[in-house]
Amino acid sequence: MMHDIVIEELETHLSGGGVYQTASREFYAHLAGCDACRVEVSEMDELSVLLRELKPAPASPVLEPTLGFYARVRNEIVEKQQKEVWGLFSPGAAFFRRIAFASLLLLAGLGSFLVTRESSFSGTDAASIMAQHDPVAAHSASSDRDRMLVTLATYRK
Repeated sequence: MMHDIVIEELETHLSGGGVYQTASREFYAHLAGCDACRVEVSEMDELSVLLRELKPAPASPVLEPTLGFYARVRNEIVEKQQKEVWGLFSPGAAFFRRIAFASLLLLAGLGSFLVTRESSFSGTDAASIMAQHDPVAAHSASSDRDRMLVTLATYRK
C-alpha cells in the first residue's frame, strides 16, 4: 500500500511523462527511501507510457462514426435483449413436460375432491327432500324449513 505523500502527488508525477521534476522533493525523497512505493510508482510509470502511446497524434483527424452508427448499435442491443427475454419464456421441452405432468396431477386431485364432495351432497334435490320427510317421526325444525322451501319452489297451478 502506498503512503499518503505518494498518493497525493502521484498524478502530478505521472503527468510529467516520467521525468522526475514535476512532483515535490519530498515525494522523490520518499521514493528513494521506500522500496514498496518505488516499485508501485515505477509500474505506474510504465503503464502511463503505454497509455500515452495509445493517444492519437494531435495532427491526425478524429475518427467519427458513420451516419446512423449509434442507431444501429442501439437496435442491435435492443434485439439482443429481446432475444434474451424471449429465452425466459421458451425454456425447452423438459420444462413443458413437467408443466403438463403437474397440470394432470392437479386435475386428478381436483376431480377426486369434487367426486367426494358430490357424494356428501346426495339427496339435496327436491324429490329426495320430499321423500325423506316423515311427518310422524320426530325431526328438526330445519328439515321442516327445507320441506317448506321445496314445496314453495315446486308449486304449480
